[in-house]
Amino acid sequence: MNQELADLLFPNVTGTPEEIQALYPKRNRPVGSMVTRFAPSPTGFIHLGSLYTSWICQTFAKQSDGVFYLRIEDTDGKRQVENGIQMMIDDLHSYEIVFDEGATIGGDYGPYIQSERKDIYQVFIKSLVAQGLAYPCFMTKEELEQMRNMQEAKKERLGCYGKYAKYRDITLSEVKEKLQQQLPYVIRLKAMGKFERTIEMKDAVKGKVKFPENDMDVVIMKTDGLPTYHFAHVIDDRFMGTTHVIRGDEWLSSLPIHVNLFQVLHFNIPKYAHISPLTKKDGERIRKLSKRHDPECAIHYYKEQGIPADALKLYFATLMNPNFEQYYMSDRTATIDEYQFELSKMSVGGTLFDIDKLTSLSRIYFSRLKASDLYEKMLTYYEEYDSEFAALLKSHRTLSIAALNIEREVKRPRKDLANYGDMKRQMWYFYDSLFEVEKQKRPLVIRDCYQADFLKTYIRDYWCETDDKDTWYEKVKQCAQKFGFAKTTKEYKEQPDQYIGHIGDACELIRIALTYCLETPDLYEMMNVFGRTTVEHRINDFCNSYLK
Repeated sequence: MNQELADLLFPNVTGTPEEIQALYPKRNRPVGSMVTRFAPSPTGFIHLGSLYTSWICQTFAKQSDGVFYLRIEDTDGKRQVENGIQMMIDDLHSYEIVFDEGATIGGDYGPYIQSERKDIYQVFIKSLVAQGLAYPCFMTKEELEQMRNMQEAKKERLGCYGKYAKYRDITLSEVKEKLQQQLPYVIRLKAMGKFERTIEMKDAVKGKVKFPENDMDVVIMKTDGLPTYHFAHVIDDRFMGTTHVIRGDEWLSSLPIHVNLFQVLHFNIPKYAHISPLTKKDGERIRKLSKRHDPECAIHYYKEQGIPADALKLYFATLMNPNFEQYYMSDRTATIDEYQFELSKMSVGGTLFDIDKLTSLSRIYFSRLKASDLYEKMLTYYEEYDSEFAALLKSHRTLSIAALNIEREVKRPRKDLANYGDMKRQMWYFYDSLFEVEKQKRPLVIRDCYQADFLKTYIRDYWCETDDKDTWYEKVKQCAQKFGFAKTTKEYKEQPDQYIGHIGDACELIRIALTYCLETPDLYEMMNVFGRTTVEHRINDFCNSYLK
């Protein structure tokens, strides 16, 4: 009867499980290599959690000489958006998430879009029906709602199981009758588990996990003939050769169902790794990052803010394995690619996303780049977000690289740049055209110790571009002393009435005249980048404008 029922429900399905298995031979991979996948729905939106998960999957595949592929799980038509797949791929590529095979790329284990694999799923669903392991269920929405209300009233577990699985033992004649009435139906798994029995598995992240056997007759095929996520991912992971299913721990509660499906299909169960969600502190509570309420959940947020993809990955690495941070901080040449990550070292609980920590890592990342490399990355950002400043960068390439190189090739490089936006905010005064515009917007407080004669004398008689830094500083002190500045801060504090200020005030005056800023990179290096023509022009202009 079971075979007759299967033929009745799937008259056009003629293939066999053995034929499908022959089409997908076992992958020929090195021992220990991992085959991982990223399997989003085509919503067109990649949020931070998705990016984090995809990067983890890519990292483990790459470091084990494995395969990382993209599978699109589009069996839920309600969640799809136009061009959603390409939008997601473009977002992922912008963060250097690149697949070895998959949707839009191809490969030997496709199709990689679930809606194109309907025939494969139905072969196995028909086989389960023929074995008496699955059955058609004609429960209406009203019946399902009534069942749920009854379970809630009795404080019982929700779902279709035991006495609530009313079509589990439906007869062939009853099925024929309902099909003649053209009633919609789903296919449910005929679960054989007992809820009171416990099974144990080892999760690659969480360690040993225990849960009740699955006794739920879950839906494995919907009324439209497409499978549910539960069933489709089991088939896909088997025939695409997935070795490790790395996913959010919101799926941990579904593991009994998935284990049950692997068992009834006689498939080897891949290793599961359930990773903790990204969370944030919200007042006194900690909650999951929300796509609706948290702008930082959208990956476009980081691109627009000018936080580089590499810096975000560095932060992901510290979340993934906490000891990565010590490794990275201990060696300026350390890279992510050289570090061996381990699933077992990932956090078991929630992973707190700290934007301040990300900013700190971004500063370190920028401090380790060569000036020429930083210039190219910076130019790419401004070409998209500020074309006028990008034009300045292009026309002043040598100047820009020299400015970026200030306090860079030293033991303790500057760490004042946290994002690409910071660069314009901190470099505008290197460009004469931008300087003339921006200086008008910056009110200055002119102090009594600011003297035009000191500035003009220093530039005329003391400053030499070929001096080393120590000589430069000694000459600043010599000139400053002639105009009443103490040569040290200590001297000034001991006898403040004897001086108009100290050497720091003299340097401050030079800095302000050149940049209209109180805080800048190293003054000595900055003056050498400007060159004599710019330095003389700006100091004379400042003296004539403010120190008459």
